[in-house]
Amino acid sequence: MLGIALKMLFRDRAKYAMLVCGLSFCSLLMCQQISVFCGLMMWTTATVRNIGAPVWVVDAKVEQANEVIPMRQIEVERVRSVPGVAWAVPLFIGMEQARLADGSFQNVQLTGLDTGTLTGRPMEMRAGRIEDLRLPNAVIVDQVAVEKFRKKGIKIQLGTTFEINDKEARVVGICHAARSFFGQPYIYTTFDRAMEYTKPTRKQLSFVLAGPSAGVTDEELAARISRLPGLRAITKDNLFWLTVLWYIKNTGIPISIGTVVILGIIVGIAIAGQTFYLFVHDNLRFLAAFKAMGARMPTLAAMVLLQAFSVGFIGYGIGVGLVSWFGSVVLVKEQPPFFMPWQVPTFVAIVIVFICSFSALIGLIKVARLEPAVVFR
Repeated sequence: MLGIALKMLFRDRAKYAMLVCGLSFCSLLMCQQISVFCGLMMWTTATVRNIGAPVWVVDAKVEQANEVIPMRQIEVERVRSVPGVAWAVPLFIGMEQARLADGSFQNVQLTGLDTGTLTGRPMEMRAGRIEDLRLPNAVIVDQVAVEKFRKKGIKIQLGTTFEINDKEARVVGICHAARSFFGQPYIYTTFDRAMEYTKPTRKQLSFVLAGPSAGVTDEELAARISRLPGLRAITKDNLFWLTVLWYIKNTGIPISIGTVVILGIIVGIAIAGQTFYLFVHDNLRFLAAFKAMGARMPTLAAMVLLQAFSVGFIGYGIGVGLVSWFGSVVLVKEQPPFFMPWQVPTFVAIVIVFICSFSALIGLIKVARLEPAVVFR
């Protein structure tokens, strides 16, 4: 009987194609939009992922990683005095302007690393050595800087020079870093040199990076440091999620993406539900014949459910497959943002199961009310 149900489905090519296309479009729309949303959230946390320190110490009023409230440099010594701190180093992050050789400007995110340890260094070097950052006027640029400078007609390579606040910066390395939410290139240098590149102010310390000693967890160390007046210590994972939640609560991104996802669900329900109802209606005479021959309702229900979930499985596979192909293409250029963790296709699969169940329920109601005698009319 189940084989007959599949033959009934596949031979009605018009409705079969409509069902598969509708569910494929629904899967594609939901999966692609949610993946773009996840990609945007990953962009917002680029600073945390690029630096990778276990504990971040910030001003007590800071709410997320991209919010910088300058602190006094003495805060580094205060953090080092806390029991359980194995090490603590300063970190500078600020927006500056780079003046190119042709006189044009490019906004950059200047990152000043601790001169002695270079904690927070780029994880992937494509050219040059990280140790050369200690040379005079040395900076390391990321792949976004290379791309943006190329668009301005300047080829970035080892030895290329430009200016930051009228001070020379010489490229000694090219790295790969996670792209930031604002799309500005990362320029790495030492903390002391970053102070020279920026305008002098009373407070220039952006963050204090700290690590726990043996036997102390990141959470315990963060709790101890947070007892210092005016400071707040956050573990790397907590800072990641605080940043994501801040953008969810304070921007229109979730509403925009969520609206498209909801529309995809509605479209899937409308197309699949209506088309499957018409499919069942057109095949009532065959189902009535099965009833007249003694087929019970559980058997007919299994046939309808098999038909509904067959098109759902095929449509889901096509939709998620197209999104995966789209992701593999855009990840090469790193934009638009795209990140598809396993939770995304799982959520889409649950939605498709709901749509198929709803469509099958509509058909089952029609089958349950069917009189076997209709076959003789």
